[in-house]
Amino acid sequence: MIFCEERDDAQTTKWVKEYLSSVDVLLVTLIGGLVVYWVVFYKKREEVVPEFKKLSVQAPSSSQETSFIEKMKKTNKNIVVFYGSQTGTAEEFSNRLSKDARRYGMKGMAADPEEYDMSELSRLTEIENSLAIFCMATYGEGDPTDNAQEFYEWLQETNNSLDGVNFAVFALGNKTYEHYNATGKFVDKRLAELGASRIFDLGMGDDDGNLEEDFVSWREQFWPAVSEYFGVEATGEDCSIRQYELVVHNDIDVNKVYTGELARLKSFEIQKPPFDSKNPFLAPVATNRKLNKGGTRHLMHLELDISGSKIRYDSGDHVAVYPMNDTSMVNKLGEILGSDLDTVISLNNLDEESNKKHPFPCPTTYRTALTHYLDISNPPRTNVLYEIAQYATDPKDQENLRKMASSSAEGKAMYHSWVQESRRNIVAILEDMPSLQPPIDHLCELLPRLQARYYSIASSAKVHPNSIHICAVVVEYETKTGRTNKGVATNWLKNKVVTDNGNKSSVPMYVRKSQFRLPFKATNPVIMIGPGTGIAPFMGFIQERAWLKQKGKGGGETVLYYGCRHQKEDFLYQEELEEYERSGVLTQLHVAFSRDQEHKVYVQHLLKQNKENLWNLIDSQTAHIYICGDARNMARDVQNTFFEIVEEMGGMTHNQAVDYIKKLMTKGRYSQDVWS
Repeated sequence: MIFCEERDDAQTTKWVKEYLSSVDVLLVTLIGGLVVYWVVFYKKREEVVPEFKKLSVQAPSSSQETSFIEKMKKTNKNIVVFYGSQTGTAEEFSNRLSKDARRYGMKGMAADPEEYDMSELSRLTEIENSLAIFCMATYGEGDPTDNAQEFYEWLQETNNSLDGVNFAVFALGNKTYEHYNATGKFVDKRLAELGASRIFDLGMGDDDGNLEEDFVSWREQFWPAVSEYFGVEATGEDCSIRQYELVVHNDIDVNKVYTGELARLKSFEIQKPPFDSKNPFLAPVATNRKLNKGGTRHLMHLELDISGSKIRYDSGDHVAVYPMNDTSMVNKLGEILGSDLDTVISLNNLDEESNKKHPFPCPTTYRTALTHYLDISNPPRTNVLYEIAQYATDPKDQENLRKMASSSAEGKAMYHSWVQESRRNIVAILEDMPSLQPPIDHLCELLPRLQARYYSIASSAKVHPNSIHICAVVVEYETKTGRTNKGVATNWLKNKVVTDNGNKSSVPMYVRKSQFRLPFKATNPVIMIGPGTGIAPFMGFIQERAWLKQKGKGGGETVLYYGCRHQKEDFLYQEELEEYERSGVLTQLHVAFSRDQEHKVYVQHLLKQNKENLWNLIDSQTAHIYICGDARNMARDVQNTFFEIVEEMGGMTHNQAVDYIKKLMTKGRYSQDVWS
């Protein structure tokens, strides 16, 4: 056996040697081939590469396109005013500040932080006597606006030194909200932490009070501080400075004229997803019905068909709609100003380097601009009054307009009384000052943009994947001057009948995401408080809880506190809610009818009556609390009621109760979708 094994080993050794010889030959051949390939082909490729790179370098540099520093140098600007704007007000204020700079021999530019590389802030020191101003609005639950989101995140993460950078911040917010001016406060604090020099105190604008007055007061103190800091002086009297020049198109292809589109020409005729704020979807109106059974108000339920749009939404999201101004108001403006509204025009920016070439899509007609693009319903701000004062032929009118635009106590009081409290829009002002005849093109330059209106979606995509529901009350009231003012969007929506002369009515819309969300676990109880049209997002929540229950995934208590004036008049969705209660989807339905008895009863009174049950749900069963509706009164009163319940039932001091609720907010268990 041993011999046999030795013989087998010898044969194996011989076979291995022969095999390795074959492999060696193969390896040598492969290596040789690779060497030849590298010498002949790869070396040639190396020689070609530099030539290819030279060609690619000729493409425009994206870094230059996003450099506000290079743009400032090129246009000899030394002040940049960045804006974080959701509704256009912060952008408007930034434009006013950039124009102000001329009075002090300085040159300013307004800038959208979304369009520029904000990490270049440290390079501002390369420009002599430079200053960065930030007009920052706060949106939602203390969040930055959409266009300031990236800048906000960069500020949070960066450790770049901003030594030598001069800055000032004006914050825009609303005191009725929990996180008042949070974004402006953060930007002001963080810039200072990074070493930048604050040349003037943080301005605090309160939209619940008088935002315009807050801004004017801050601005009037801000510029003298700038003047002292940089050692410059005002050049003299204020003067009206046009930002755009008028071009009238007498012979233009109608296919090149904007008719209401927001960005892409003909986007309403040829719809292309994705749909967003610049590219809204034209959603056909599938349903438009009155919800209330009586009373003088009109509360409505609309359903927008989003079939084929690829739009997705979640319960709690918002739908944005782009309304049109009332035709009679537009015609009245044209009549007062003696203008042909069908004239095709362009307003072109006199600053050729500006990213904003026009104040609204151009070329277009005056009629389209006043119908789709400009806000003609709200009282104009003081800067508009100042600019148009020069066109009043009556010296008294001119004096009053300039006085109202000033920062004097008398002027502020007059503006507050004559314009704001009386709710005079531009049409009313022109009617009440017959000597005032501004050129229509200058007026179009000055008026702010007509903004999208946001509504809490009143449906669940789990149940209604192809439609979005809206619940709204039509706004209509009489002013102190005896005029009837109508809400732009709600009156426009009210008149959106399902078919209009055989054609389907449509609404330009898109979906804005929200943090107002049902808990991840369907077993968590939810407590919803939403009087009036505050019921809207909860209709979506309840529909979704019903869907989950049907799928066998539910289980958590679903509690609703709703309020209205009269049970027989404006109990919205009464039949649906009572059916949800009968089927066990709504485990508790509490309704406060505020005016059905001698003393008024509101949702907060019902909350107090059920304090034991609420405390058990919140403290023992980790319930999530949701509040939707009026921020100024209802949301504040409800929050104070929860403070009282926690204090009493939890055996806490008031401060401990406040901290308890604040912790729920931090954990996402106390959410608000409110408006003022």
